[in-house]
Amino acid sequence: MEYFTDFIHSNAILISGLILFIAYIFIATEKVPKVTIALLGAAITLILGLLGQDKFFGGTFNTGYFINFVDFNVIFLLVSMMIVVSIAAKSGMFNWAAIEMLKFTKGKPKLILISLGIFTAIASAFLDNVTTVILIMPVTFLIAKELEISPMPFLITEILTSNIGGTATLIGDPPNIIIGSAAGLSFMDFLLELTDIVALILIVNIFILMFLYRKQLIAKTENMERVVKLDNSKTITDKPLLIRSGIVLLLVIVGFMLHDIIHIQSCIVAMAGAAFLMLFENPEKIFKEIEWNTIFFFIGLFIIIGGLEHAGGIKLMSEWLLDITGGSQKAASMIILWASGILSGIIDNIPYTATMAPLLLEVQNVMGHDYTHPLWWCLSLGACLGGNMTIIGAAANVIVSETAASEGYPVTFMYFLKFGVLSTTVSLVLSTLYIWFRFLI
Repeated sequence: MEYFTDFIHSNAILISGLILFIAYIFIATEKVPKVTIALLGAAITLILGLLGQDKFFGGTFNTGYFINFVDFNVIFLLVSMMIVVSIAAKSGMFNWAAIEMLKFTKGKPKLILISLGIFTAIASAFLDNVTTVILIMPVTFLIAKELEISPMPFLITEILTSNIGGTATLIGDPPNIIIGSAAGLSFMDFLLELTDIVALILIVNIFILMFLYRKQLIAKTENMERVVKLDNSKTITDKPLLIRSGIVLLLVIVGFMLHDIIHIQSCIVAMAGAAFLMLFENPEKIFKEIEWNTIFFFIGLFIIIGGLEHAGGIKLMSEWLLDITGGSQKAASMIILWASGILSGIIDNIPYTATMAPLLLEVQNVMGHDYTHPLWWCLSLGACLGGNMTIIGAAANVIVSETAASEGYPVTFMYFLKFGVLSTTVSLVLSTLYIWFRFLI
């Protein structure tokens, strides 16, 4: 047993790296639920002793205690925002806003595509992408049915713009939550640094989609008139809940924006909002709607990566990155941006970002904050925008694909790929120009 323990400790980097690599393969192939893989990998990490199971060891605080490597800022922010959005959605506020926006377009398909794209992007910046597409899809199918046209242009637009819009804020996409917590970046930091480039990427992508789908975005006059007359009077199902949840959601976002003044972490602001709304709800029902698979996936992943970090593997990777770039900030930025974009289209961007965040912290320890600052934005842009490359690149993509198939409009891997590769390439080129002129010259 002692020999086994010594072998594990002397080969900790190799073993922890192997656990992470195998977990990546299974997550990418989706043969087994990714939460199962993450928890299994975490259990193996702890059983092998790559991280400590006890808070204290030999009478002193154990720096390898596995809980130290679980980022609870991320966990509590995710859970709290899921609660807030879940409760707010029950009032019908988001569907009401979507239908009003569509009526404003007078039923013109091209204007509907633009409106859906902008609405999805803005909603995804403040809600999670999956929630956004789940809310907007029923309206999308209704509009397509009324216009007697294919919903495919609208569905592809919603997939692409949900990932683009989610890039703009701290809470828009899980990779940003991980980056914000690791780098100490606030809600306003994301708004100030990413809003302009994300808005440009959004506009360019919408016009590309309008051009590609120009022959399908044609409807009869009488059908367009039916869209204008859609009844939206019964969409709001609970006015007191609408007022209550609307105020709380607004206050939570304001709290995020005032982080640098009030010095309260985003997860605490979200937790306070969620706790207040739950005073009027049945907690058991609300907790059933939480995406616990996602939460435990994060926890398991943090433990697996924590094993590699504690063994010194992350530090080794950061030294390798500095070696191949020769310490060049420009080279490191471009490698991280494009590698993140391409890899996030192939594998889940959450484990990728969770691995890269501690790596960039190691780089920051060596090279300083000023050197690393643009690298964080490269990671954010690459990881979030890269999710558009393939239909499995982000959770929202899969949700739309599965729902569309059940409605008789399958979004195949190859069909989406031609739009995804074009969108991701254009987005990364624009991001490259932005990073270069904003930070590197």
